[in-house]
Amino acid sequence: MNFRFKELVLSVSLTALTVGSAFSQTGSGLSSEATLDDLINYALSNQIEVKQAQLDREIGEREIASALSGWFPQINANGSMTHFMQLPTANVNGQNIAMGQKNTAALTFQADQAIINPGLFQASRAAKYIRQQNDLNLESSRINTVVDVSKAYYDILTSEEQINIIQENIARLNRQYTEANARYETGLVDKTDYKRAQISLNNANAELKTAMEFRKYKYDFLKTLLGMNPSAAISLSFANQDMESNVLMDTTEVVNMANRVEFQQLQTLKDIQELNTQYQRWQFLPRLGAFANYGLNYRNNNFGDMFGNNFPQSSVGLSLSFPIFQGGKRIQEIRKSELQESRIDLDIVNLENQIGAEYSAAMANYRSNINEWRNAKENVELSEEVYNTIKLQYDAGVKTYLELMTAETDLKTSQLNYLNSLYAVLASKLDIQKALGTVNTRD
Repeated sequence: MNFRFKELVLSVSLTALTVGSAFSQTGSGLSSEATLDDLINYALSNQIEVKQAQLDREIGEREIASALSGWFPQINANGSMTHFMQLPTANVNGQNIAMGQKNTAALTFQADQAIINPGLFQASRAAKYIRQQNDLNLESSRINTVVDVSKAYYDILTSEEQINIIQENIARLNRQYTEANARYETGLVDKTDYKRAQISLNNANAELKTAMEFRKYKYDFLKTLLGMNPSAAISLSFANQDMESNVLMDTTEVVNMANRVEFQQLQTLKDIQELNTQYQRWQFLPRLGAFANYGLNYRNNNFGDMFGNNFPQSSVGLSLSFPIFQGGKRIQEIRKSELQESRIDLDIVNLENQIGAEYSAAMANYRSNINEWRNAKENVELSEEVYNTIKLQYDAGVKTYLELMTAETDLKTSQLNYLNSLYAVLASKLDIQKALGTVNTRD
């Protein structure tokens, strides 16, 4: 066996092309032999949570437009038609005189224009913060998508190489079984050696089946992250994806809270709350508006002649409403809003503490995993050397088959441990980038 770290990418890419076509049933719209960048770009356009965040942003635009529509003139029309069974009367100089006519109809058009309105002041100033909040929600979904898709991709890459290692192990066990059986047939050894070889071969075949089932699940999970139908085709390319070249990073970078989208979301929420406090103070302002109306009036005692004559009326003016006393409600609303500002300040402090702990945990995991990866890498080289040496000694009759099996098991275990530790390093590196707020969602 010639296991070399730099052969990792080539062996995986050849396996992946076959697996991708085996799982294909229908077209997905994703490019053939998709790279990690292809998967991320596809997910950012098709992932369900990202689409929902985009729709929420569009909904927010409609809500802003609806709130600001109050600055435009509000035009209404009102109509009525009345038939008096008995005309109303009025006492004039001691005589009851019937007023009006039995049939009346009216159509009035009125235009109102707000001039001073606290609610509209708030809507105007809050528009940019609402847009910013919706943009940050979308960015948060994009960040999670990039991290999750990247981890899933590396997980599949690891599984592909694990399967490749198990297949190499099966091929090696087949040769050992054949050799052990030949030795038994020639009387050099008893049947124990080839029976042990048969047991190891059966276990390896069962391990391969288990690994393939998990690989299928990982492909299906990736499709979920991409927003793809489970029956859609997906074919991955691992070309130029040298996982070892991606493990190192600058561990001296300091956390900048302003880079975290969660911190920006809370800051925006605080801006909105401060604006709400200002709105509560604006409640002491009067409401001032202008109006203009024009009315058509028809009346006649005979219904058929009611619309024969029109008696129009029109007017323009200003309306002023000034709330004088509301039982202290406005003062209480101001105090409540100020307390909510203080609560958001505590949320920001708590978030800063959480981000610090999150970064510390991610960095600890990364440093621990990279130590394990380096140790596993060295163990692979050592176990490969030990296996090759014992294999030569076994062929020469110096070592027993049990010692050869032990060396083979150590080699396979060290190879799988190396892959698992390599994936753990890459996953913890992504967690650090997320904690630092440096995940790139634009390119």
